[in-house]
Amino acid sequence: MTEDENTPATEAQPAEAQPAETQPPAEAQPAEAQPAETERPTEGTVTCALTGKEIDAKDAYWAPPLITAWQLVSTVGNTLVKAPGNLGHILFEELPEVPYDPEAREELASRRTAEQLKLLGGLVVVLAVIIGIIYLIFSG
Repeated sequence: MTEDENTPATEAQPAEAQPAETQPPAEAQPAEAQPAETERPTEGTVTCALTGKEIDAKDAYWAPPLITAWQLVSTVGNTLVKAPGNLGHILFEELPEVPYDPEAREELASRRTAEQLKLLGGLVVVLAVIIGIIYLIFSG
């Protein structure tokens, strides 16, 4: 081994010159540090994902798509049946942002809230049914 291989990287020696075993793997970087995979157009027009209205790309409000409670439940159910290994990928991967009309922000917020309440209500009903079944099994 030469002296250069044992020397840590400094400003004069870029990270690319470091031996492979001292460089952190790409997977170890936090997700926040990685750039978004989709590029937002800055020119032209885009279609609002909620209203279908044509808007300027530079004026658009960019946010993750609206996912309904039914879409979420059916996607999780299908993934559990067909490819359970992909469940983490489906649930936790960051979604690409889609354009919305800035005037539709309040409508989008209220629709998101409604979908969250539907999902929460459904989970409470499922939990109540499970508790009821357990109560019937152990009470009799």
